Amino acid sequence: MLSSPSTPAPPPLLSPPPPPLPLPKFHHHLLLLPVRRRRLLASLTAPLLQLLLVSPSPARARGLFRMPPARLANRYFLVRAGESVYETAGVLRTNPVAKTSVDSGLSPEGARQAARAALELKQMGACEDSCWIWPSITQQSYQAAEIIASVNSIDRSRIVPEYSFLDARGLGAFEGRNLGSISEVYESDSLSPDNKPPPVDDGTPNESVADVFVRVTQLMSILETQYSGDTVIIVSPDSDNLSVLQAGLVGLDLRRHSDLLFSPGEVRPVDPSSIPDYKQPASAVYKCANPPSCK
Repeated sequence: MLSSPSTPAPPPLLSPPPPPLPLPKFHHHLLLLPVRRRRLLASLTAPLLQLLLVSPSPARARGLFRMPPARLANRYFLVRAGESVYETAGVLRTNPVAKTSVDSGLSPEGARQAARAALELKQMGACEDSCWIWPSITQQSYQAAEIIASVNSIDRSRIVPEYSFLDARGLGAFEGRNLGSISEVYESDSLSPDNKPPPVDDGTPNESVADVFVRVTQLMSILETQYSGDTVIIVSPDSDNLSVLQAGLVGLDLRRHSDLLFSPGEVRPVDPSSIPDYKQPASAVYKCANPPSCK
């Protein structure tokens, strides 16, 4: 008797679940991750903290220019441009709107004064190893700079016009008056560097000595950071920029800046290795605890 073939067992209705997988030991990573982050943060911030805490070198601190300076990175010559046509006519003209006008240019006498200044700079050897000439964009100053460059065989590419920091001091209501009236301004300056000439509504600034001091300090900050070991000739259209700058460099009470008056075409060297210590004047009128900025 033939046996019937065996029939396969029916498949189970549900497959047995696979064995559970072992759980990863995340607790180790959770413990290590914060530590690693802290170490990474420390490794990144340590150099930054070191830069912040270590005293900056003189090269890094050169941008923080203060008056009077402990030292100067460059050699400087201060030059007042020759007389303008306005000055030859005996008129004060300080409105910056007029600084590029023909009458703000050198008069014939002013051109001769600028030529003498150029020859004096040559005799001093100012540009023997080349130099930079920084004139105000005012006509008379830029024309004087071109004469200085020509006499000293300096390429015009080394004339750097300055557009605002070397503007003539704004004299407010004294605009258009005769040159002799500047003595009234200086009498006011001797009382306080914050005194301003009376204002006027024609757009002429009325600047105090302190205002000029800010401008020339900003100029020196640029020059001291832009150049190193160079010679720079600063050409100003008026005396006040230069007298205030020189007062600041030597630590003189700003109320006495007019003692350092520059005549048209005058040249003065600034010795970077011998900025003198300020000496308190005997007069109590000029008592100053923090020269050159005195109130």
